[in-house]
Amino acid sequence: MTYQPTILNANFLSDLLNTMEILRDPLIGCSWDKQQTFASIVPHTIEEAYEVADAIASGDMAAVKDELGDLLFQVVFYAQLGKEQSEFDFAGICQQLNNKLIRRHPHVFEKNVELTATELNVQWEQIKSQERSTKQQLSDNSVLAYIPKGLAPLQRAQKIQKKCAVVGFDWATLPPVVDKIHEEIQEVLDEINAPQPNQQAIEEEIGDLLFAVVNLARHAKVDAETALINANLKFEQRFRGVEDILNQQGGIEAASLDEMEVAWQQVKNRPGSNK
Repeated sequence: MTYQPTILNANFLSDLLNTMEILRDPLIGCSWDKQQTFASIVPHTIEEAYEVADAIASGDMAAVKDELGDLLFQVVFYAQLGKEQSEFDFAGICQQLNNKLIRRHPHVFEKNVELTATELNVQWEQIKSQERSTKQQLSDNSVLAYIPKGLAPLQRAQKIQKKCAVVGFDWATLPPVVDKIHEEIQEVLDEINAPQPNQQAIEEEIGDLLFAVVNLARHAKVDAETALINANLKFEQRFRGVEDILNQQGGIEAASLDEMEVAWQQVKNRPGSNK
């Protein structure tokens, strides 16, 4: 079927905002929507963002469209709450976003010049620093200031490392990054094999190992979050294949570990399966 673009006009937006306002109406609104606050819908916002990512990974564009709508609903919901509290509205959000995009892309809207990835990153950090100064938010002047604590751990680790790299606190080549991973693995094993293992120390060392692996992903220009999402998906697909094989042999619950390994290798070596 040939894609037919939807003609966007003000009615679509006004209808959507009006629907949200009705859902929050004290008299005729939805009982669930009326009870929500900024804080209460944050988990739903995070969930919807992950569902968008999942739909994109699946390649199902109909699902992507649907999930993007659900994510947009979160923004509309926040806008309605802001309007009710006389803080901001949807139009204000859009205007501020547009101004920010123009301000953060002077190479496009002012100078019309091409910048390298490194130059873009430096410019980006400089502009954000200026914005914080304008807002008088300099109580924390660390390079690591204002990294959202609500980010997913892998994303936050990447963000921390990128911020440090901007000021030169970073390895220039890959070997020391890999060496650090081997070092952290040994420290994990040392704690596990200690005469009296300390669970808190083991957890700390595993955290250091995960942080080091995120650093390797960054140096390899790989998004750690995306890599883990794909690894989860690959494992799930293979494990379902193992279940299919073993269910024809009496069920996975009755299978030995050796039988599971044989089935795993069969699935792994199928044509088209990622090694």
